[in-house]
Amino acid sequence: MTTPTDGPGEGSSAGRARRFPHRPSAETRLQLIQRIGDAYGIVLLLILTTFVVSMTLPSHGWLGQVTAVAVAGLTAIVALTSSDVHPGRVRLATGAGLVAVAAAILANAVPSDALLGLAFVIDALLLLVAAGTILRRVVRAAEVDFRTILGAVSVFTLLGLLFGFLFIALGRLQGSDVFAGVSHAETRDYLFFSYTTLTTTGYGNLVPAGDIGQILAVFEMLTGQVFLVTLVAGLVSLWRPAARARQSSGRNDE
Repeated sequence: MTTPTDGPGEGSSAGRARRFPHRPSAETRLQLIQRIGDAYGIVLLLILTTFVVSMTLPSHGWLGQVTAVAVAGLTAIVALTSSDVHPGRVRLATGAGLVAVAAAILANAVPSDALLGLAFVIDALLLLVAAGTILRRVVRAAEVDFRTILGAVSVFTLLGLLFGFLFIALGRLQGSDVFAGVSHAETRDYLFFSYTTLTTTGYGNLVPAGDIGQILAVFEMLTGQVFLVTLVAGLVSLWRPAARARQSSGRNDE
């Protein structure tokens, strides 16, 4: 006579294997890294790293500028890789990132604000391509899961970094007095203004002084609000992890 635990139900090892096919204990470190990378976890971590590096390291000299440009380029490349972009485009992005790093190094050796501004412009373009690539994959997703939500969050944080780098480039190309009321603005000032503008916090302590800065600020405000109100809100309303888990459990029981 067999006991209930010997059959294919919940008590048996086979039943548990079918009910929980992706057990963390059975996952290797390489598989864990691949799963996190595929879910844009590494991309989001690199975005936050770029933000912290740009905010904390000195905005003048080799360490802060070159490191910020290099990490931002790496962020864009990893974002493209996580989105299954054609290897040729990844190689092209890698080449552009290396050009940006070389321009930042040369800008410190000469020195030249124009070359440094060019480095940040190249990185901004790479971040724009990365954000667009992730956004396209998020919009085309067949179902809304954790990966989709994390991809949308990555795009939103990328936008703040993207516009921040554009403001930095503008400051290098037009002079440091880009903001009214702030003389000799630094990298941390531009990024702080970018994220407060993206979220429409608007403390009012930083105000764009020129036409180009005001135009970029308006574009960032509109982009942030449209992104949050339409895409992120829609994705969150469609995200039903508990219902998906019950449906998957029902299929396994069958």
